[in-house]
This record gives sequence, structure tokens and C-alpha cells, in this order.
Amino acid sequence: MPTPQPGILLPLPPLCRYLVFSLEPDTDVAAGLTALRQLADGEHTVAGIGQAPLSAIGRKLPGLKPFPPLSGPGVDIPSTPAALWLWLRGDDRGELLLRSRHIEQALAPVFRLQESCDGFKHDTGRDLTGYEDGTENPTGEAATAAAIAADGSSLVAVQRWLHNFSRFEAMQPEDRDNCIGRRRSDNEELDDAPESAHVKRTAQESFSPEAFLLRRSMPWADGMNAGLMFVAFGHTLDAFQAQMRRMIGLEDGIVDALFRFTRPVSGAYFWCPGMEGGKLKIGV
Repeated sequence: MPTPQPGILLPLPPLCRYLVFSLEPDTDVAAGLTALRQLADGEHTVAGIGQAPLSAIGRKLPGLKPFPPLSGPGVDIPSTPAALWLWLRGDDRGELLLRSRHIEQALAPVFRLQESCDGFKHDTGRDLTGYEDGTENPTGEAATAAAIAADGSSLVAVQRWLHNFSRFEAMQPEDRDNCIGRRRSDNEELDDAPESAHVKRTAQESFSPEAFLLRRSMPWADGMNAGLMFVAFGHTLDAFQAQMRRMIGLEDGIVDALFRFTRPVSGAYFWCPGMEGGKLKIGV
């Protein structure tokens, strides 16, 4: 029976690298996916496959949808679909670089590297704003139930959020806490947080049905640009879509206060196949 890619459920690594690939036209997609099965062990290299290569080999996954571009009051959520997403996990930046080069060469000419981005664990698992990330993450069996489908597969939503640090630093500490809905000093939730506070906008149990996800987000940096690579695994995409719609005010007109200092610059969905016999169970 297929099992999940283990890296999905493991604790965050000290370092990582995200690779995003496009699909080259008129190439042997099945051969490219066969090569991927030799490269992605599901633990050190977690793989997510987009709609285009799956369609090319005749695989139809009803749960995998196009990432919808969304707009709310003063907010735009971009859609940047891709053919392949890889999450390289490790603790040595040089090894991650060399592994990514090997993967890029092995997947050519079917998949072309479109973007690479380095991520890292900050402090004890905080966002670069200093707030703890993923406080309400499910754990244990609840994490598996939220993230993994019956066949061992998962669906992942990936967004790269770019922080405006100057805008954040200009805010008063109390104002920052109200944006998040928690105190940065002790991570305690604020009883009197405004309705726009992020924790109120995304309280997973407040949706019907409940919108539980397994977040595996990590900070990223490229030169002086930096932010959070939002990565959320689910057995469906419904929970993520419900949370995003509420965040941008489509549910009640209240926009998440996060948008005062950060915005997503990318957005895509991928299918993360389960493992069987130590290999990705893709069907090629």
C-alpha cells in the first residue's frame, strides 16, 4: 500500500531549496517523470507534480485544480502554475546546491528549471517578522489526517510571500501584534484582537467544514528581498481555498491585516504522489 512522502510529515529541516520547473514542449514527459522517480526519495527531496505533465501522460486527478487568481478589496492573489515543484531538505547549503544542479541536469530536456529559492529555519521556527509560524498546526494522527489522502498522496499549495520590512518596522509593537493576533513576546493569542487579525481570519476550526492544513512554511531570502515560502499540504485543496478567500475579504469584506506588510508574488498547486517500494507512485 502506498505511503506518504515522509518529508511531508517530518519536522522542518535547518535549510532547504525550492525548485520550480516548466514543461518543455514536444518532449517525452513519461521519460521525464521516470527520471523524477529515481531522484525524489520523498524525504530529502519531496516532489509535487503540476497539471500539465499529468495531462500529458493521461492522468486525471479530480482533486488537483488550477490555482485561481483572486482579487479582494485592494488585494490581488497571483496564479503562477508550474509543471513541477521540488522541496530539497537538508542541513548543508553546498550539498543542496550540488543536489539541485544534479536534478536540473537529470530532468532535462523535459523539465526546465524556472526558479530556485533558498529557505531556512529562523530562530525556533519563526517568520522573519519574529512571530512564530504554524502555531495551530495539527500534530500526530491529526496531521496525517489533514495532509494525506487514503492513497498516501497529498496536495500542496505553494505561495512565495514577499515582506515589506520597512513598512513592518514602521508599525508600533502593539499594532504588529494586532495584525497577527498574537503577542510576539510570548506567542499568546490576544483575546481582544481585531477581526482583521490573521489568527482570526484563518482559525481552522471556524470554517464549515473545518479547514485544517499541515503547514510546512519556511523563510526565504534572495539578496535583500525576503519573506515566507508558504507551503501547506492537504488531502484536498478545499481548506486552503476557504482560508484564502476569507483572508482577502471575499467572505465578509474584512481583509487580513497581513496584507499591510506582505503579499504573495506566486501561487500554484501540485500533486505529491505517495511512495511504493521506495519510489514515487506516479503511474509511468
